[in-house]
Amino acid sequence: IYLIGSSKNCINSSEYLYSFHNVKNTPAPFFNLDEEYEVQKAVKTFIKERVVQSAHDCADGGLFVTLLEKSMPNGFGFDIESVDDVRLDAFLFGEAQGRVVVSVIEAFRDNFIEFMSVSDVPFTLLGHTTKGRLSVDGHDYGMVEEYKDIFDNAIGKMMGVHA
Repeated sequence: IYLIGSSKNCINSSEYLYSFHNVKNTPAPFFNLDEEYEVQKAVKTFIKERVVQSAHDCADGGLFVTLLEKSMPNGFGFDIESVDDVRLDAFLFGEAQGRVVVSVIEAFRDNFIEFMSVSDVPFTLLGHTTKGRLSVDGHDYGMVEEYKDIFDNAIGKMMGVHA
């Protein structure tokens, strides 16, 4: 699992900031149009060349939610490491733009790394997929099925409708 683009120390206007810290009305999250263009150009090229197995933008909820959304359909999990120069909450839940998470098949890893190395787009190895377990920096966050149940049934439970 790789992150295309760079993590930012930014939690502005994030769901995390609003929902867990009750902070409203913050500036927009980080966005740089030139960086976004380069990220999207790279993503378009390696999808076209079939170098990646999947790609998903980081948006609402940040990286952790993106990884969950990628994991839930097939029951996969993830084991990732954060980066040292970004706060953990910003790394996992910041909604700064210009980031895409990709999964690369082992056989195409060298092609992917070669392609990214000659581009001007930063990329980071986050970790690897698992058989459902979720782990960040060696800390266990349970199984993807638990999150999928919450995701699939939250609105129904709030409305008193049981699935």
